[in-house]
Amino acid sequence: MAFKNGTGIKKFEKRIWLSSPTMHGEEQRWVDEAIRTNWVSTVGENINVVENQIAEYIGVKYAVGLSCGTSALHLATKLAGEKLYGQARPHEGTLKGHRVFCSDCTFAASVNPIAYEDGEAVFIDTEYDTWNMDPQALEKAFEMFPDIKIVVLAHLYGTPGKMQKIKEICDAHNALLIEDAAESFGAKYCLNGTWVETGALGSCNCISFNGNKIITGSAGGMFLTDSKEDADKVRKWSTQSREAAPWYQHKEIGYNYRMSNIIAGVIRGQLAYLEEHIAQKRAIWERYEKGLADLPVKMNPWDREKSVPNFWLSCCIIDKDAMAPMERGACDYRYEKVTGKSSPQEILEVLSSFNAEGRPIWKPMHMQPSYSINSFVTVEGIRKGISNSIDSNGTDIGSDIFRRGVCLPSDNKMTPEQQEIIIEIIRRCFE
Repeated sequence: MAFKNGTGIKKFEKRIWLSSPTMHGEEQRWVDEAIRTNWVSTVGENINVVENQIAEYIGVKYAVGLSCGTSALHLATKLAGEKLYGQARPHEGTLKGHRVFCSDCTFAASVNPIAYEDGEAVFIDTEYDTWNMDPQALEKAFEMFPDIKIVVLAHLYGTPGKMQKIKEICDAHNALLIEDAAESFGAKYCLNGTWVETGALGSCNCISFNGNKIITGSAGGMFLTDSKEDADKVRKWSTQSREAAPWYQHKEIGYNYRMSNIIAGVIRGQLAYLEEHIAQKRAIWERYEKGLADLPVKMNPWDREKSVPNFWLSCCIIDKDAMAPMERGACDYRYEKVTGKSSPQEILEVLSSFNAEGRPIWKPMHMQPSYSINSFVTVEGIRKGISNSIDSNGTDIGSDIFRRGVCLPSDNKMTPEQQEIIIEIIRRCFE
């Protein structure tokens, strides 16, 4: 449906991105150094420096540079499975015959490694306070599946989950916690009265340097741990599991997952600007909060006493009584224009028409066709066979946030003046 309230607003000449890389110049120095010295493979000084700097920043003893955040999550999941169930046969994953609890409202990369390792994901519903895994639903899940011993938790859009309670529940059930901090590098959580960086809160932890993250290498990821044994194991797996022999000797299945020294050079040049990027992202979130205050929307929430997000993406959720009719199919959608109301798809479509990029909230994993038969646990109990077809009017919290929520342009190169125009565009969607 055409947007009829654009009078006086010009289309942005250059696209306003959701979240794009922000380069500063130092990146080129270290990339050139890698090329000049011929260290362009998966070894080199850039990797060594970046691993040490990130381990020190986050507060863990060891960091292992990998090709992407997904590879870090895969090896963390494989490691947890091997710790609990032993080394797998070459043609099987370490989780064969086992289930894993995991965040439902997240990107598929959090969850797919469970399938890589032949395991079965059991999705845990979301809560409204932080949009992350609901501790009450997790407790309910342990009552139903007491044999499960691994939990994969993601911090959505850079906002820490309720880690105090989550960790207490995991400890009570002797479960390993894999922390997916891919989106939350630089965010902090107050655990037992001490501020801890995300990426140091689990049994093993992962971050991402994908092109849209708050610090980027164009690609890249990191496995984080306090265990030298675990770090050595992941490093070995990431280089095809080669043994210390004069020839290629392999006792285990390995992967080509090691970080490139060139990618590490980009990250090395970026790291000095992490706090600056966080401050810019926070300012964007706060301008949205102020500018949208009198609309029937709320910004993505966070626990102001126990956490400090990195504000990677600014998002909003439309009040239920201000939602205009909207339906979503597997890959398409439709919406209606109603005076005084709007919908995520209207907002996204209108922003795009002015050359600004937004995005729907992550579609929950239990609604994805590839996982629609998996178990899904809410505070009320287990649900299976959830339909992923149209409209997304589920009663669970994750699908409700997906239905009413929208990721707003959050690029830290967006000027305050450009953001004011975006805010005005959003306001007119409700006229």
